[in-house]
This record gives sequence, structure tokens and C-alpha cells, in this order.
Amino acid sequence: MSDRSFLIDQIKQHKSNYTEESSFKNLFLQLLEEEKCFSRINLSRHITGSAWITDFDREHIVLLHHKKLNKWLQPGGHADGNKDIEHVARKEAMEETGLINLHLAHPTLFDIDIHTIPAKNNVPEHDHYDIRYWFLADFNQTPITNHESNEVKWVNLSEAKKLAEGNKSLMRMIQKTEQHEFIS
Repeated sequence: MSDRSFLIDQIKQHKSNYTEESSFKNLFLQLLEEEKCFSRINLSRHITGSAWITDFDREHIVLLHHKKLNKWLQPGGHADGNKDIEHVARKEAMEETGLINLHLAHPTLFDIDIHTIPAKNNVPEHDHYDIRYWFLADFNQTPITNHESNEVKWVNLSEAKKLAEGNKSLMRMIQKTEQHEFIS
């Protein structure tokens, strides 16, 4: 099975108690029919991959303060043609946090989201169709900031809620973590 077919199957099978997340499924499936959906060449919308990283006790989350977007987010980034989005999420997490021992918490996707990225320089406003995978990491690993972020750190769930204020997508993943929810 191709990575695209595998991803289509994962999205079809993904279930969520969150209305906004459920409403994204058909939009993802439509985008996955486009040949260039994994590339930034598709200027209006493209697939991205993110890593939701918690400690093994699921009491702490790794968040980064994104320089360009000026907000707290989970690590993630562009697929750049790679159709293996779990690999994209893992690679981006390692690059953006310095954490190397990441363990996939569950073999299926954790969350999906569509969000708009504002125009910047020569890049027009566009939508990221973000596919998130849940990873576990040892809390004793220290995250490292890179050129894309102002700060990267472990935060407990209470602090994460404060940092996520106004960000429904991030709050949804925090709530799933608090509820030890994995529906897929």
C-alpha cells in the first residue's frame, strides 16, 4: 500500500469527539486526491506533519514558541514531498526540539487540523492541513531551541492550557491528553 493510500485509510478511520476535527476529514480526503498535496508548490494548501510529544506519564508536553507565528505550538513542519507523514512529524520534532528518543504512542494519527498561515515575504496566505502523531519521550531529555523558535520546553498540563489560550487546536490536544483519549 502506498503512503498516500495508508494516509487516506488513517483519515477515513479517524474518529473524534470534537466537531471541528470531524469536519476536517472530507477536506483532507479531497486534498489527498491532488498530485502535489505534499508539496509547498501547492501554494493555497498542503499537508504538514506535527508531533504531539508527552512524557511517559502524560503529565508534560513539549511546546515551542514559534518565531514567525509568535505563538506556542507543537513541533511540526512541511512534508516537502514526503508522503510518510509520521516520518515527517518525527523528523520535525527531532530538528525543532533536539529530542532523539521518541516513541510512537499509537500507530494511527492522533489529531488533524486545518489552520491558516499568514502571508510572509513572497509566500501568500495558505492553509496547512496538519496531521499529528503522538510521541512519548523521557522527561529527563532536555529540549533544545533552534533557529525556528524562541523557546522550547516541557510544560505541565496546567501551564500548557495557559500557553494555548485562544488556540482551539492546541487546547483540543491538551484535552485529549488529560482524558488519556485515543479514539482512532
